Amino acid sequence: MTNRNELEEFRKFVERYENIPDVDWDLITSCFRKRELPKNFNILEQGKICKNLYFLEEGLLRFFTLKEGDEWTKFFTIAPYLFTSQASFNSRKPANEYIQTIEKSVIWETTFKENQELLKLKSWNSFARKITQEVQFFTEEILEDLQTETAEKRYQKLLHKQPELLQRIPLKHLASFFGVAPQSLSRIRKKLT
Repeated sequence: MTNRNELEEFRKFVERYENIPDVDWDLITSCFRKRELPKNFNILEQGKICKNLYFLEEGLLRFFTLKEGDEWTKFFTIAPYLFTSQASFNSRKPANEYIQTIEKSVIWETTFKENQELLKLKSWNSFARKITQEVQFFTEEILEDLQTETAEKRYQKLLHKQPELLQRIPLKHLASFFGVAPQSLSRIRKKLT
């Protein structure tokens, strides 16, 4: 059984959105299991059903799709954060994406069935709604930027908001996120430094 103290970072994260009574927290912690994953590990592969909801305690992830042999990075997830392949997890259908570690990572996972039980808790249900809304907002923001901003403007935005990420993410993944070739991204970087 999971020790309540082991999930202290998770509780701090959850309680940024919703206060969780100790009795609820005991049930939540009993449903999550810890995994330590190496760099470049596929947590989920395109075409497989996402069976788990995860909390990223340490590390960095990327969500990407494969199209005609090319990888297209959709977005990155930085610890601490909750993640899953939302459409696949909720619909029980094959995922349209990969989820891969960029760094050695520590995750906690729970199953679809366990999460359904946790959603009966008022506190967890409220947290789940709030985090889902936040993820939808982030997704809409990424899509809007893709449609209205140049790669250079999107790079500047990331440089301003999360400069440390630019050091942690390999150039080829950043380039595929911005929708440009690595050489083009190198030119953008030179221009802005």
